[in-house]
Amino acid sequence: MNSIKNEVWSKCLSFIKDNIQPQAFKTWFEPIEAVKLANNVLSIQVPSKFFYEWLEEHYVSLLKSVLVQQLGPDARLVYVIKMENTFGNKQPFTESIPSNHRDSIKPQDVSAPMTSRSHELKNPFIIPGIRNLQIESQLNPNYNFDNFLEGDANRLARSAGLAVSNKPGGTSFNPLLIFGGVGLGKTHLVHAIGVEIKDKYPEKTVLYISAEKFTQQYIESVKKNSRNDFIHFYQVIDILIIDDVQFLSGKSGTQDVFFHIFNHLHQNGKQVILTSDKAPVDMQDIEQRLLSRFKWGLSAELQSPDFETRVSIIKNKLFRDGVNIEDNIIEYVAKNIKTNIRELEGAIISLIAQSSFNKMEITIQLAQEIVNKFVKNTKREVSIDYIQKVVSEYFQMDVSTLQSKTRKRHIVQARQLAMYFAKKFTKASLASIGSQIGKRDHATVLHACKTVDNLSFTDKQFRKYVEDLNQKLTI
Repeated sequence: MNSIKNEVWSKCLSFIKDNIQPQAFKTWFEPIEAVKLANNVLSIQVPSKFFYEWLEEHYVSLLKSVLVQQLGPDARLVYVIKMENTFGNKQPFTESIPSNHRDSIKPQDVSAPMTSRSHELKNPFIIPGIRNLQIESQLNPNYNFDNFLEGDANRLARSAGLAVSNKPGGTSFNPLLIFGGVGLGKTHLVHAIGVEIKDKYPEKTVLYISAEKFTQQYIESVKKNSRNDFIHFYQVIDILIIDDVQFLSGKSGTQDVFFHIFNHLHQNGKQVILTSDKAPVDMQDIEQRLLSRFKWGLSAELQSPDFETRVSIIKNKLFRDGVNIEDNIIEYVAKNIKTNIRELEGAIISLIAQSSFNKMEITIQLAQEIVNKFVKNTKREVSIDYIQKVVSEYFQMDVSTLQSKTRKRHIVQARQLAMYFAKKFTKASLASIGSQIGKRDHATVLHACKTVDNLSFTDKQFRKYVEDLNQKLTI
């Protein structure tokens, strides 16, 4: 009977495959297993209640037709649902049609009565297109490789992105982690990878989501007792792109569920792409088992673009907007806005807007006004190296002296101030700050920050040190 049930279900699948889209078949029918056939009643096992409800809502007529074709007019269908316990117990359990209901099922129903038939988390993205089995990718088509210009600062990351686009899940870059500071193009690049994959492999399911939204969805799924539906949704994705993965820091429940989703996708040859504002080694409050997986593939850094790349970015932006600006103005903007690409494009947009609204010609004087306002109103991002340089110069010592093991009071205070401002002005972890400032541990950095806070209240001269350095680092 075991071979007969498999033969019957195989014929059913063959008929279904010819009548629906390949992606739909792959998503909703390949995971199903036939578990029993007796008295024209076929029992099939599905991964979750969500899965069952989806079949009932979208494929009941097709299932009825194919079952009647294979088993005759008395055909019946029983669903067996197998999933993890919502509260983390890994032992599977099953729910099926109560025996007192089975005889009442007619071919036109082909349904299994369930308690609490929920539709609340079928797709965490409530998108009308889902009814046509088109999981919206959430990608922005304006972010593509054509307008992601290559330079020394991004060559490795861009090349790796292109390799993944050509063969998602089939390269050693899995996962691909793109990291770097604010406004350097991380989100642009991962969108470009997703857009390219969708163009080359339209049958693959690509999904972009921020780590913050992923966390919110997970919390909602726990509230609604639909954690397994949430997990299953993400396990059917072919290319999962999660932006700002550092947002998972300290969120143990979300990290745990992402760990299981990541493992499933990776083991099944699916591609995972991540972005972060820091390298895995500098991520704080992320479980080691996750960090180790982030290191399985490639971590590629995006750095601040050099002058030539900044000029190219401006020219590309102007070309796309159909605007002509003299080269000397372009070079002026590129020389004076160095921090990141987002600020650079923002200054150009402001320049064009001022010219258009006030009917003014774009001159070097106008560019100077815009750049001065823009730079003044933009929070400066500084590196730990720069902070050490400024502090060392202020106290008239070498950086090597600042980092030394000496316990002389003025050097210790200078070192503590460098740690304090590194914590204030960068996103680096305490461990990373300590490592870069004299190879200290995170506890030393924490003690330094507390000491600076305390001395600022009790020591007038020390308070002046803090104020002076703060001014130098924010100019």
